[in-house]
Amino acid sequence: MRRLWQLAAAEHGRLRTAIALAALGVLAGIVPYWAAAKMITALLSGAAEPRFYLVLCLTAFVGYALRSILYAQALALSHRAAFAVLRGIRTRVLEKLPKLPLGVVIDHASGAMKHTIVDQVESMERTIAHLWPEMTANTFGPLCIFVYLLFLDWRMALLSLVSIPVGMVFMAIVMRDYEERYAGAVQATDEMNAAVVEYIGGIEVIKAFNQGTASYETFSEKVRANASYYYHWMLHCQLPMSVGKVVSPTTLITILPVGWLWYQDGTLPMDVFIQTIILSLGIAGPLLASMSFIDALAKVGTTVDAVDAFLSAEEQHHATEPIPVGTTDISVEQVSFAYDGKKTVLNNIRLTIPSGTLNAFVGASGSGKSTLARLIAGYWDVQDGSIRIGGHDLKDIPLPQLYDLVSFVAQDTYLFDDTIRENIRLGKPSARDTQVERAAEMAGCAAFIRRLAHGYDTRVGSGGSHLSGGERQRIAIARAMLKDAPIVILDEATAYIDPENEAVIQRAVAQLIAGKTVIIIAHRLSTIIDADTIFLIADGTVAAQGTHAQLLDGCAEYRSMWQAHISAKDGDADD
Repeated sequence: MRRLWQLAAAEHGRLRTAIALAALGVLAGIVPYWAAAKMITALLSGAAEPRFYLVLCLTAFVGYALRSILYAQALALSHRAAFAVLRGIRTRVLEKLPKLPLGVVIDHASGAMKHTIVDQVESMERTIAHLWPEMTANTFGPLCIFVYLLFLDWRMALLSLVSIPVGMVFMAIVMRDYEERYAGAVQATDEMNAAVVEYIGGIEVIKAFNQGTASYETFSEKVRANASYYYHWMLHCQLPMSVGKVVSPTTLITILPVGWLWYQDGTLPMDVFIQTIILSLGIAGPLLASMSFIDALAKVGTTVDAVDAFLSAEEQHHATEPIPVGTTDISVEQVSFAYDGKKTVLNNIRLTIPSGTLNAFVGASGSGKSTLARLIAGYWDVQDGSIRIGGHDLKDIPLPQLYDLVSFVAQDTYLFDDTIRENIRLGKPSARDTQVERAAEMAGCAAFIRRLAHGYDTRVGSGGSHLSGGERQRIAIARAMLKDAPIVILDEATAYIDPENEAVIQRAVAQLIAGKTVIIIAHRLSTIIDADTIFLIADGTVAAQGTHAQLLDGCAEYRSMWQAHISAKDGDADD
């Protein structure tokens, strides 16, 4: 609760007012019970006048009305505070997002990130909005009743509490390892969400390669694992929770028999006995209800941990003042890199890329070529060594300026659920429509765009789902053309494109890279035989470099890769 109070620091004024209103509402809410007890006592004695009953009825009505009004106002204030707190959390998260290394954001499972930023943060609203007014009502009310009963008869006051500690013991058993189990539940849900996103996002490939059964089984397994985790958790809690909820409210089990004996022997007045019976019903129920917030607080604690971890993640450290970058030559000096500080992906890389040249990174899958390209693009800060553009360390170049210098076209192109025009315009938000259409023409997009019913105003769907892979790739190239950055990095941009689209895209790429400093991460070696320099990356190091002819002549590993590539092309031709 302390951490939640700290989180809501900006809303303490509203929350304190809500607590005060809730406390006043509790006092008003006790009045009808008191009035009812007085009426029953008077009826049993038969001594009161009708006017007495009328006054008590009005008193009970006023008390109930005040309780409802005050409690409603308390909830209204606490809800405003809750929404303000959530807005503050989401604002901080969204402000943090651009400061994180781009590679971290891209590599983070979108389902898990959505669960933290959207679902878990949203789940805090009910706790923040209801915790303080309801906890005030559910604890202050029983306390007031207990104090009042102490004045009436201390023995009956103590009897009204006998069942509560017994019930709390069983509830404590339920909560004993709650945080650990809830953290496991969050992990199971994150894995299920990631599986759902992957399954839906890859449905086109799954169907194309007839992998529906296998892929569905993977997705289904995560769903079953999530359901199984919750089922066994609830099974573990079932018995102690049931006993706790049954035992705690049963205050009358002790009050009725013992109170009747004391009444019979003359040590307990009838009016005190009746008041105790009625008012004791307002002790255990609210206290039991307040215990439901223990569950909510534990969940909020896990959410706060997740948000804190996100907000405390290491940011990229770059200069903030733009600097003049004259040339676009790139030098990588003794660079080493490991994801999350674990297995080293790059080890003491050294290479130089002159301005205006065409370069290629080749190597086996997992060799580190894509990681190296992403480091040059500023996706992460290098951990050891340095990368320089135009003689300036990347860390001395502000990130916005660095992103203006580099266009990165990946094999997995992402388009927003917007029009084709606006997806291309992302490359240069200030571009006029004519400039957007010119870029589309150069990228070979214009022909298929004109065939669409709404042309450039056609919405592409989430992730570009309404377009083919080749069409999405050409729009990405058009976007990069419009951006017109002096450095272009193509990460296997034609790796999974059919031959017809590949020819169109290759022509578009040729337009894109003309006169620029270019790095191509190559999947098909035939696409980079004209490169000025080819760097062979193996086991995180530069194993060889040179032109295509030089590597064929002097590098056995590259020669083997080329022969395998030619054999694969011949096999495709035979088919």
